[in-house]
Amino acid sequence: MPESWSLDGTYTEACTCEAACPCIMLSEPTEGDCTAVVGWHIDRGHYGTTSLDGLNVAVGVYTPGNMKEKNWKAAVYLDERASEAQRDALTQIFGGKAGGHPARIAEHIAEIAAVESVPITFESDGRSGRLRVSDVGQSDWRPIEGQGGGVVTVEGNPLAIAPGQKAVIGRAERARFSAHGIEFDTSGRQAMVAPFRYAGP
Repeated sequence: MPESWSLDGTYTEACTCEAACPCIMLSEPTEGDCTAVVGWHIDRGHYGTTSLDGLNVAVGVYTPGNMKEKNWKAAVYLDERASEAQRDALTQIFGGKAGGHPARIAEHIAEIAAVESVPITFESDGRSGRLRVSDVGQSDWRPIEGQGGGVVTVEGNPLAIAPGQKAVIGRAERARFSAHGIEFDTSGRQAMVAPFRYAGP
């Protein structure tokens, strides 16, 4: 039988599109293609009896057109603090082999350029924060101020990394990624942060 698993935490993404990113509505990217750095911090998680509490995962992504065409190129980064059992668990989950929502995301990836273990730092208060992926990627983001000084949010969008959750829309003070042919370095473009909850059988 497949291992039972669940993850709860916070995810972020920053990309080359203008805010709010049209890709999340299955529209064409702002620049015709979209390059992004995505990160997950696991507050609580397990894969079978293996604890995944406190670990991070990140992905650099390039898609040459509309994301619904399922032709993404991705480089996957696992927290270097993870043990061999934890790395195997994260690979099963985020590689889409363990089912759940990560399997639906993985269906969009046509090429996995690399899977590497590196230092990953993820800090967020649910509105702003920072992500560092070794020396290859980063994002620093702040929320867009909405009505009455509140934040701007989106939920129910058809392309969602954190389905069923309300995501805060922001702009990255800087976002960049450079590895395995996935390249961008920008500021003032789309950023999102949201809680996530994934689970398998």
